[in-house]
Amino acid sequence: MGKDKKDGDKRMSRKRYEKELEKLHAELVKLQFWIKEKGLRIIVVFEGRDAAGKGGVIKAITERVSPRVFRVVALPAPSDQEKTQMYIQRYMRHFPSAGEMVIFDRSWYNRAGVERVMDFCTREQYIRFLQYTPLMERAMVDAGILLFKYWLDVSMDVQEKRFRERIDDPRKIWKLSPMDVASYQRWYDYSRARDDMLAATDLEYSPWTIVPADDKRRARLNCIAHLLSRVDYEDVTGDRIELGERKPEGAYDDDATLAERSMVPAVY
Repeated sequence: MGKDKKDGDKRMSRKRYEKELEKLHAELVKLQFWIKEKGLRIIVVFEGRDAAGKGGVIKAITERVSPRVFRVVALPAPSDQEKTQMYIQRYMRHFPSAGEMVIFDRSWYNRAGVERVMDFCTREQYIRFLQYTPLMERAMVDAGILLFKYWLDVSMDVQEKRFRERIDDPRKIWKLSPMDVASYQRWYDYSRARDDMLAATDLEYSPWTIVPADDKRRARLNCIAHLLSRVDYEDVTGDRIELGERKPEGAYDDDATLAERSMVPAVY
């Protein structure tokens, strides 16, 4: 692959991607310390087309920080009990306490997307969702929660390419669900649902940010950089840590003790 073009016509090379990601990871660690120090409560919502790379973005955000601070929530389909609850109830129990960022890998916006398109909710429930969600998010922001919402968008051709890769790769076949197939077949229904959702919930106090995701590497870097820019954080990581000296071992022998135990066979 040749040099990366600034206009994004070519895919970003792995070498450049990893170099830039390392820098962003260092900033995310600084943000982690800042979140703990200031007791911030942050919610990040990831929605988007199936196969747009939401999981990859979330992994890139969280792989070098503490899961106790950057907590990922990916809820399964609601249980019979949860179906009797207020719709937002099962999401609210995962909202952050002081010193936490909660990342929703899909969220309450399921109702505006898959539930609408696949008729998993009634028309009345859908309309009520669009009416009340801005009020709920207003209450969240007024309570001091920092709310960031990202929509990952991918082109029709790239989505099909990624779906076919999942079919052909035994390591990825688990990522292709019946809902993914339906989203492929009903592309334009999902487009209309997305447009209506954005029209009703892209608001000044809780805006949506669109992430072009045909190039996964650029999408991850751009999304992390944007998230970092939305929080006014400082470097409070403190002084450099010194290990000091180990205490004398006395009569203890690590190797001899472990040799008596069952060990994993050295296959490689």
